[in-house]
Amino acid sequence: MSLENARLAVDTEPFAASYRGRRVLVTGHTGFKGAWLAEWLLALGAEVTGLSLDPTTKPALFDQLGLAGRLHDRRADLRDAGAVREVIARAQPDYIFHLAAQAIVRESYERPEDTFAVNVQGTANLLGALRGCARPCAVVCVTSDKCYENRGWVFGYREEDPLGGHDPYSASKGAAEIVIASMRRSFFAEGPVRVASARAGNVIGGGDWAKDRIVPDSVRALARGEPIPVRNPRSTRPWQHVLEPLSGYLWLGALLRRPELRSLKPEAIASAFNFGPDADANRTVGEVVGEILRHWPGRWEDRSDPQAPYEASLLQLATDKARAVLGWSPVWGFREAVAATVSWYRRAETNPAETNLQDLTAGQIAAYTAQARTLGLPWALPARDTATKTP
Repeated sequence: MSLENARLAVDTEPFAASYRGRRVLVTGHTGFKGAWLAEWLLALGAEVTGLSLDPTTKPALFDQLGLAGRLHDRRADLRDAGAVREVIARAQPDYIFHLAAQAIVRESYERPEDTFAVNVQGTANLLGALRGCARPCAVVCVTSDKCYENRGWVFGYREEDPLGGHDPYSASKGAAEIVIASMRRSFFAEGPVRVASARAGNVIGGGDWAKDRIVPDSVRALARGEPIPVRNPRSTRPWQHVLEPLSGYLWLGALLRRPELRSLKPEAIASAFNFGPDADANRTVGEVVGEILRHWPGRWEDRSDPQAPYEASLLQLATDKARAVLGWSPVWGFREAVAATVSWYRRAETNPAETNLQDLTAGQIAAYTAQARTLGLPWALPARDTATKTP
C-alpha cells in the first residue's frame, strides 16, 4: 500500500474533521507509542509538534519513521517548567496528547526519584502551563493500567477503583492521576481547556525497542538465533496492539472538543477512561511468547528470578465506561495483535534494505482502521466531503 493510499484509508469522518489542519502537541513523540501516534496524526493531516527528550533506544521508531523531518521536533525536559511553557506557547495547540514518561517498572527501582519527578511533577508542569489559556484545547493525559492499587483481583479494575502502586513506577502513575483530577477540578472545570486521562494495558507493536519488555526482548533473541529469556512466564497482563489505545486517545481527544458527536455533555468526557482488550486477551507472558513463536520459530527459556524486583502477577482492566460513553471497543484480538507485531519486526529485521518502515507502519494503521470501520465503530465512520465543514 502506498503512503498516499494509506492516508486515504485512515481518513475517517470524525477524525478528519477533528484533526486535519489542527495543531497537535504530542509529548513523548520520540518514544514507541508517541511515534505511532505522530504517524497517525500526520496521516490525518494534523500539524504535529513533539516535546520530548532524545530517543532512549537504538534503533528508535522515531528515527526509523523519519519523523524529525515531518513534524516540529522540540527537545525539552518535562521537569523544566519554563521549557514546557515555552514549547506550548510556540505550538499554540488545539490538542495535547501527553505520553512522555519514565515507563519501565524495573528502571523505576533503579531511579525512583527520576521516575516520580518525570511522571508526577512533569504532568503537573504540563497542566500548569495551560492555566489561564484563553483558546480551546483538548488534553489527553496518558497514565497506565498500573495506576490502580493492585489487589490481585481476577476481575478488571474500573476507573473508580482506588489508585496506588507497589513499585515506584505504578505509584508514580497513581500519583499522576491524582494530579490530573485535582488540576482539572481546580483550574479546568470551566473554560476552554478540557482535560481527560487514559489508562491502557500492556501495549505491543512494531518498533518498541525498550529493554526489559517481553516483545522487544523476544525479537532481539530471535534475530540472534538465541532462546528468548522469560522472567515472569506466569504473570498475566491485558495485552493489546498499540493502535488500540491510540484509537481511544484520538477519539477521546476529538470528543473533548466536539462532545456533540456522541450527544454528550463535556463533563462526561473530561474524566478518566480505561482502554484495554477483550477478556480473552488477558494472557500470561508464557502464552505471549508461545504466540510469537508461531510466527517466528525459535525457543524460550524460563529465567525466573526469585530475587528480582516485585512486579504484579495479575492485572486486568474493565473497559465498560469507554464502551458505553465513547462507543469505543477493541478491534484486533490477541492473535491478530501478535501477528501484526511479529510481521512488522520480521520485515524490519530480515529485509531492512527492502522494507520502507514508514509505509509498513502506515499500512498497519490503514488495515486497523478498515477493520474498525467494518465493525461499525463511531470513530471509523467513512469519510465524507468535509471541505466545507468547520468543527
